[in-house]
Order: sequence, then structure tokens, then C-alpha cells
Amino acid sequence: MRRAPPRLLTLVAAVLGTAAFLAGGLPLPLLLGPMLGCLVFALAGAPLKGMGTLGTFMRTFLGVAIGATVTPEFLRELPSHGPTLMMVPVFVLVIGGIGYPFFRRVMGFDHPTAFYSAMPGGLQDMLIFGEEAGGDVRAMSLVHATRVLVIVTAAPFLLTFVYGANLTRPPGVPFSDVPPNELALMVAAGLLGWKGAERIGLFGASILGPLILTAMLSLSGFINQRPPAEIIWAAQFFIGIAVGSKYAGITARELRVDVGAGFAFAALLALISLGFIEVVQVVSGAPFLDVMLSFLPGGQAEMAVIAIVTGADVAFVVAHHLLRIFVVILSAPVIARLLGPR
Repeated sequence: MRRAPPRLLTLVAAVLGTAAFLAGGLPLPLLLGPMLGCLVFALAGAPLKGMGTLGTFMRTFLGVAIGATVTPEFLRELPSHGPTLMMVPVFVLVIGGIGYPFFRRVMGFDHPTAFYSAMPGGLQDMLIFGEEAGGDVRAMSLVHATRVLVIVTAAPFLLTFVYGANLTRPPGVPFSDVPPNELALMVAAGLLGWKGAERIGLFGASILGPLILTAMLSLSGFINQRPPAEIIWAAQFFIGIAVGSKYAGITARELRVDVGAGFAFAALLALISLGFIEVVQVVSGAPFLDVMLSFLPGGQAEMAVIAIVTGADVAFVVAHHLLRIFVVILSAPVIARLLGPR
């Protein structure tokens, strides 16, 4: 009997995970359901596979959704975010200062694997840098996937059951309420922004390229709202698959060592983040929800989804995550060489 194609199995896992979350009334079923459904299938040995170009294309709409929040009002308010943005480099330094010794001394990783596992940057960028430095790509991939999985899973439950946030509101207006000309511009901005950013080698091309192009259209008045709710829900679904499917082919040793290290590191990150959230919120006076989502080092895409659903200031949250990734990308290769064995 022929085995089901890996992508079909992945979709089945994602749909079943979503159905379980919906049946249980759990938060963010279209993001967390596929993520954890794929994780369960992967742990059971299913040969899962990501959605490839389709999955990447769906991520572009998240960039479009973020870019649509960049309005003239946001630019006028941006200088007032200076105190919280200035805390981001300190946040990165503290994470690296604790994470690198943990992976190097406690977990016994080699230098490049330990360093790029500890850096809270974008997954793809850290894997590229780590591979070029001679690190273990599979180990780094599992550590970062676990970091994102733990933080992105914990945050909605914390927001829902501790802080009483409403995560059930639609992330946008219905499809039928968005003018056709704006829909066409959104699709074009997503596709052209993604491919254009890829061509010039921009990090996070599938999100940052559409974000920049859509922000230009928003500031010039051609786009006046986010993509419809149905598209953002679909983007959530594919983002969940992208995280969960990274566990495909996992071995018992990888589960014990790499995923175990990722879980322990995520716990350390939670303590660091909560400390920064308290300090930044007191010092800046910014809304607690905005600060919390800005200083939880989950994936940029995943935290943006949570910001959209909770009604947080999406532009504020994404500005902090983009700065975090920018700081890591600029500083990580230099610091890695300074710390490396002579």
C-alpha cells in the first residue's frame, strides 16, 4: 500500500490539530492547532513536509497586514516609542549573555551551534549564519523551532486565562467588505514585495518586502485597511504548519538533547522577557499588552499574528521585533568571531 504524500499528511495533521483546538475552545486554533497537530504527527514518525512556495506566499499577506498599519499617524508617534526601542539592544545582549554559556557549557554544543542557537534572530538568518560558521544546522533548527513553539503557544493561554484578553475577535473585516481594487493591490504588494526583497537579498523577504511595499501604498492612501479576515486566518494556518513541520524526522536523541535544550532555553527566555516587560512598562507607560508582545522573543510572524488578533498596536509590536532581528543580524557575525576559538 502506497504511503500518503508528505504534504498531504502535513495538511491532515494541521486540520486535525485545528479541529481539536476548535472543539476544545482553545485560543488561536488556526495558528496553534496546525502547529501542535504537526508536532504530534512528527513525534509519531510521520514524514511531514512544509508547504513550500504556497506556504511562503501565504506569509506575504502577514507582511501586507503589518504594512497596512503604517500610517501617517504611526510615523508621527514613532519618536515617542524611543524609550522602549532603546531597550531592545539591551534585551538582545542579556539573552545572548545568558543563552550562549547555557548552550556551550551546560548543553555541550560547539561554539557556532551554541552561539547561533542563543541568538534571538530570525530562524532562517540564524541558520544561514550558523551553517556558514560550521554549526549543526539541524540542532539549531530544532532549538529555534522549539523556542518559537513554546513562546507562541504559551502567550495566547497567558493572555486569555491570566489577563483576560479576547483572542476570538476577527483579525479584519470580511472579504466582501474590502474594495476589489485594494484586494488587487494587496496581492500585488505581497507578490512583488516578496520577490523584489528576495532579489536584493533582504532578510525575511517574504514578510519584510510586502511590509515595505504595502506601507508605501498605505502612506500614499491607496490601501486603507488590512487584508480581509479570511486571508489572515489562512496565513495563520500556514504559519502554524511551517513551525510544526520542522520536527519531521526527529530522532530520540534530537528530542532529548536539541528539543530539551530548546525547552530549557525558552524557560530562561520567559524569565528574562517578564523582567524586561515589567521594567519597560513602568518606565515607558506604554500599554501592557503592546509591551508584552514586543518583548516576547517568539517568531516575528507569529507575534504579529497574536498582535493582530488581540487588537494590540501592531505597528508598535512589529517595530520592536524588526529592531531585535536587525540588531542580531548586524552584530551576531562580529561577536561570534570575537568569541570563537583562536
